[in-house]
Amino acid sequence: MKLTTEILEACYRAGAFPMADAYGRIEFYRSDPRSVLEFEDLHVPRSLERVIRKGTFELRVDEDFDGVIRACADREETWISPEIIDAYVRLHHAGKAHSVEAYADGELAGGLYGVTIGGAFMGESMFTRIRDASKVCLVYLVNRLQERGYELLDCQIQNPHLARLGAREIPEQEYLRRLQHALTLECSFA
Repeated sequence: MKLTTEILEACYRAGAFPMADAYGRIEFYRSDPRSVLEFEDLHVPRSLERVIRKGTFELRVDEDFDGVIRACADREETWISPEIIDAYVRLHHAGKAHSVEAYADGELAGGLYGVTIGGAFMGESMFTRIRDASKVCLVYLVNRLQERGYELLDCQIQNPHLARLGAREIPEQEYLRRLQHALTLECSFA
C-alpha cells in the first residue's frame, strides 16, 4: 500500500503518525501520553534570545521543504524513509506540510517541518547544522502559529530537548479532544 496524502491526512486526523522501521516498513503510532507545546509555555533561554536579537539566521518558510526533510532524515538512525520523504513532499505540494528554515550565509543551517490541518500543527522533525538554528525555527514557528490562530502544537513523543523548550505531556484522551476541536478551525499557515 502506497503512503498517499489521503492516508497521511486521515492518520493525523485520528491522532496517529507514521514512522518507518530500519527496513523501511511504515507503521502508524499514537503516544500516550502525548507531547504538546503550549505557546505560552515556550521557554526561550537568554542565550537563544541573544541569537534571535542578533539576527544570526535568516528565516524562511516553505522555501526548501525537500532540503529540510532530507536533512532531518540524514542521521545514523532515522524513521524517515524514502517513501515517507516522497509522501510528505506530496503533502507539502498539497499545502498541508510546511517547513521553517534557518539560513546562515545563504546555506541551510537548520529547520523543522510538520503537518497542518485546521488549527493544529503536528511537528514531525527538526535538524541543526549550526548551533541554535532549529531552536530559532521553533520560536519562529510558535509565534507564527499564535499569530494565525492555531491552537495546538503537537510534538508527538516527549524528549529532553523538547522538555527544555517547554513541551509537556498530556493524556492521549485530552490530546484527542483538543485535536478534534483544532480540526474545526480554519487557519492558514502560508
